[in-house]
Amino acid sequence: MRFSNIVPVIIVTFILSSCATKVPTPTMTPLEIQSLQSREYDAKKDIVFGSVVSVFQDIGYAISNADLQTGLVFAESSTTSDDIATLFGIAKVSHTKATAFVEFIGNKSKVRLNFVEVTNVSNPYGQNRKEDRPLLDAKLYQNAHEKIANAVFVRTSSE
Repeated sequence: MRFSNIVPVIIVTFILSSCATKVPTPTMTPLEIQSLQSREYDAKKDIVFGSVVSVFQDIGYAISNADLQTGLVFAESSTTSDDIATLFGIAKVSHTKATAFVEFIGNKSKVRLNFVEVTNVSNPYGQNRKEDRPLLDAKLYQNAHEKIANAVFVRTSSE
């Protein structure tokens, strides 16, 4: 094998190995994750449910399914691609899936959100890899819940 044939293989191998490196996620207990993702609101389920759907749309998610009776909302962000990977013939695209579960308990509505980053990587040799990574950033959930609280306030103050 000639040296000029080896260089592209080395470059592609290096890029694939750097793309395959997993970022360690902090270890959290299920109770810690639930606490991070959940909030209670002093409003009826239909008000909170509508607020969740509205906030998902406001922050750029497309609603793929929403059902008030079950309290489930499914949404997805738009897809983005990695231009550096594309330069070397690797297709790396990602998007975020968001779900919400709204339930009415006692006289409060409880919302649990979940954000997951989905990444698909394919290379010129036909290998494909999909990775789902839960997003456990406290600021992400705090921001979403603050927006939901604001939407609930607006909806309840106009009643």
